[in-house]
Amino acid sequence: MHWLDWAIVALFMLMSVTIGLAMRRRAGTSLESYFVSNRAVGWWLAGTSIAATAFSSDTPLLITGMVRRRGIWGVWEVWALGISTMLAVFVFAKLWKRANVMTEVELVELRYSGRAAAFLRGFKAVYWGLLYNCYVIGVWPVTG
Repeated sequence: MHWLDWAIVALFMLMSVTIGLAMRRRAGTSLESYFVSNRAVGWWLAGTSIAATAFSSDTPLLITGMVRRRGIWGVWEVWALGISTMLAVFVFAKLWKRANVMTEVELVELRYSGRAAAFLRGFKAVYWGLLYNCYVIGVWPVTG
């Protein structure tokens, strides 16, 4: 890399550390403060954060590759994810905030009990933790 590249990287790192140290005083000491900002964040901002987690630098590459291989009809699953993400932002984020929980597991425990709740937690752990993550780990090197 050229010296200018190294200077930009060093400046970025210095700015990141400086901002982190400056904001350290504003950081809370409890889990609730760290994870849910003492519940001071509005539902719309929390919902937008949910939607933002679905995007990264590899997303445009993945979608472009899918359109090239399959045609525009081949990205139907992306549209389905988009619709479900909008539901999460505009419907479920409000309900989640009203439920006064920090995690999805707490939400499941609040809503369900007994064997049904245990099954749902186990199913979600296997599906998201094993099957979906294996898919993502397989797709990411191809697209990124």
